[in-house]
Amino acid sequence: MNLFTDSWVYLLLEVISVLFVTVVGIGILVIIVMYISDITQTKQTIRRNYPVIGRFRYLFEHMGEFFRQYFFAMDREELPFNRAERSWVYRASKDVDSTIAFGSTRDLRPTGSVYFVNCPYPTLAKDAEPASAVTLGPYCEAPYVASSLINISGMSFGALSVPAIRALSYGAKQAGCWLNTGEGGLSPYHLEGGCDIVFQIGTAKFGVRDEHGNLSDEKLAEVAANPVVKMFEIKLSQGAKPGKGGILPGVKVTEEISRIRSINVGEDAISPNRHPDIDNSDELLGMIERVRRVTGKPVGFKVVIGAYGWLDQLCEMINVKGIESAPDFITIDGADGGTGAAPQSLMDYLGMPLQESLPMVVDMLEHHGLRERVKVICSGKLMTPSGVAWALAVGADFVTSARGFMFSMGCIQALQCNKNTCPTGITTHNKKLQKGLVLEEKKDRVENYVRNLHYEVGLIAHSCGVKEPRRLERYHARIVQDNGKSIPLDELYPG
Repeated sequence: MNLFTDSWVYLLLEVISVLFVTVVGIGILVIIVMYISDITQTKQTIRRNYPVIGRFRYLFEHMGEFFRQYFFAMDREELPFNRAERSWVYRASKDVDSTIAFGSTRDLRPTGSVYFVNCPYPTLAKDAEPASAVTLGPYCEAPYVASSLINISGMSFGALSVPAIRALSYGAKQAGCWLNTGEGGLSPYHLEGGCDIVFQIGTAKFGVRDEHGNLSDEKLAEVAANPVVKMFEIKLSQGAKPGKGGILPGVKVTEEISRIRSINVGEDAISPNRHPDIDNSDELLGMIERVRRVTGKPVGFKVVIGAYGWLDQLCEMINVKGIESAPDFITIDGADGGTGAAPQSLMDYLGMPLQESLPMVVDMLEHHGLRERVKVICSGKLMTPSGVAWALAVGADFVTSARGFMFSMGCIQALQCNKNTCPTGITTHNKKLQKGLVLEEKKDRVENYVRNLHYEVGLIAHSCGVKEPRRLERYHARIVQDNGKSIPLDELYPG
């Protein structure tokens, strides 16, 4: 028996030794191949000068994107969203305790810091009121009445996965907010949850184009016939890439997406950098009137503000044509990037940030007597209660967010949105990666996010002494100046 056991032990050791030698041999062979490959290639200097070892430089550079947020970045220094902001959304969407202890980690001293001024006699809970309703499109056949402070900004099916669109649709219905389709057209998944829909008309007119790529009244009417489609938004530009159309990489163009958009499978979907049929204010108002006439529903446009003289001309033209000709809303997008794929030169350097453009547009509408007629929607990294409260105080009627809702579904800011490799399944069509995005769980998180954000915006409003968030005014907030002192927003933006 001992001999039998010893034989098996000996055999096992022999096998292990053979495997070890084999693995070591393969490893040495791989290193030799890598060495020859590195020293003979001419594209990368580091690999040519430091064969094999130089490869670690590129590995570490890539892995740094993921390690920084977990090990090196402080709570409030990371971009595009820091850990404190993401953590608030995660807690809100999971409906867990969002209180903190031992003081704030936010530094109030840097120039541009905004804070709200509490009053000595805050609003009591018994006197508090829910967010008031706002009517969009009073001259339409079917005006839209909405009250949600935060709504889902444009994210196309294609840019987002099927499970993500379904979770947003069901979650928006439960939360009572609207869902913007983005420029990729109306999919069955947008409709599945039964929420209110804002249909976005991009420069390629996906979903409402004829065989020549022109706007089709017939398809417009077909979309508008669905009762859950409440408004139409003509996209002139977006924060990620002002002056350039939408980009959907070919790797994300599936058969279903190609069918909805009327494009070819596997080919990059590059939208024109503007609407070919909108070249001036008169044509913009003409397009708004055409869509409104065909659909009978509110119509507005989305834009990133850069040059702004054209807005004055637009307002003057509206007052000449008549107030009915005005857009029912304007969506102001900040030049702070977004979920879409974009050239870095445009992402970093084009357009005004929302902090400058939003008060400018509100004041311009006020100056021309159009503020009550034209409702203002804004987006641009506003996903926490303080950001939404700031926008309302400056003059916005509604706030929309894309990345806030992505975080609510579990986004970890992996910076893979422009690829087909999103690890959370939100922006990928890889079925294996999508399996982690479970509808029953994520739709509730979308609802929780909206509900808890409304609650905490209400806390800010009540601390300022008003009964509901839409009564916030510019004098309820202050902003730190270069000299270290703060001034009220109504002095910075006197209107």
